[in-house]
Amino acid sequence: MTDGFMGPPWQMDWRLSALAALEALPVHVREMVHAARAELVTAKDPYFRGIETDAGLPSGMKVRPDRSTDPKGRHICIFDHGNGWLKYVFVRRTEDPQIVVEEIFWLGADSPTAPPAEP
Repeated sequence: MTDGFMGPPWQMDWRLSALAALEALPVHVREMVHAARAELVTAKDPYFRGIETDAGLPSGMKVRPDRSTDPKGRHICIFDHGNGWLKYVFVRRTEDPQIVVEEIFWLGADSPTAPPAEP
């Protein structure tokens, strides 16, 4: 182990219910979630605290505290321009800091398909 606090890339763990919800999503949504995951695990501070911290995130993605009164508590990573989000906490341990995804949700329809061909 190291003598000090470890930095990114962070480990990410999923609650079983969140992992099951992820696997049930359409492929194009899972790709958005994986992009959000990549941003979270490589961020210097997974809670994106400070001014203009969302500026470096991809379009359609934001990170906000679940409750403004608890800035070190659970956070929400919004993706797909607000159509989806995942709730996570950052467990800041010296030996094994990690992000734990507690819940994932996506409100949207499957990707559009072509209309049926006429006979």
